Amino acid sequence: MQIDLIETFLDLCETRSFNRTADRMGITQSTVSGRIRALEKTLGHRLFVRSRAGTELTTEGLRFAPHARGLLHGWTEARHAMGDSAGAVTIRIGIQHDLVNLHFSELIGDFRAAMPDTAFFFEADYSAQMCADLTSGNEDFAILFSPRYHPDLYFETIGEIAYLMVSTETGRLAEVRRETYILPHFSDAIPHLHAALHPRLATASLSIGQNAAMVALLGSLGGTAYVLRQSADELVRDGTCRLVADAPPIPQPIFAGIHVRNRHRSAHRRLLQILRARFGPSGPSLARRRVG
Repeated sequence: MQIDLIETFLDLCETRSFNRTADRMGITQSTVSGRIRALEKTLGHRLFVRSRAGTELTTEGLRFAPHARGLLHGWTEARHAMGDSAGAVTIRIGIQHDLVNLHFSELIGDFRAAMPDTAFFFEADYSAQMCADLTSGNEDFAILFSPRYHPDLYFETIGEIAYLMVSTETGRLAEVRRETYILPHFSDAIPHLHAALHPRLATASLSIGQNAAMVALLGSLGGTAYVLRQSADELVRDGTCRLVADAPPIPQPIFAGIHVRNRHRSAHRRLLQILRARFGPSGPSLARRRVG
């Protein structure tokens, strides 16, 4: 079985468009069609039906989809296993950008102390890409803000952090200017929660999706924005900003994501235990102080 046929099939399952799959995979539409025909010939069943309404999976296509995801995941795991040096066990972990500077070195220390014979590969990313990488097997574990629910993935809430409003201009919410306000977009849920809390500010013209970039803009351009509690403390302490004390904090849950095949593996259970201890309500991290 050629793995590119499986990858094309699974992408088409998502897009339901031969044109869009061709664009996403960087190939021609005729190549997509050829791969699907080859896969259908190998399986002896038609997998898609094309009509004016779009492209839909047949009953056989729906039945094959979970097996295709399993084939791709198994292939990726096998490829990584062959590439590991000296037979060492490697766990590939994706982590949300905004969590990298939040007790990250301590977290790595916890992981290495618990599993000294394991090699860890960390990559900072956004939630959507991490979920895609978990599904394909390109990552083994993810620490993220926005789960993309999928039949092959398991998510668990491990804690919570908070974003606070700071300003170079004022310490009162009523005096915050929309013209110099920067909208937070640190996760999929935050814009909706923010719009409910601050409808007057929801039409600001600038939006940022990363805490480090938000802090940098406040330092260079000034204005008002939400930043991580730790960043807010630092900005207030060095005199760059004032805390907008009457602006409610915005909470952000932290999730762990795992492929369902790995959910009960001892290494992954150990990682979950460490993360619960680090980000949970009784853990050493200050990241999850309750807001209210």
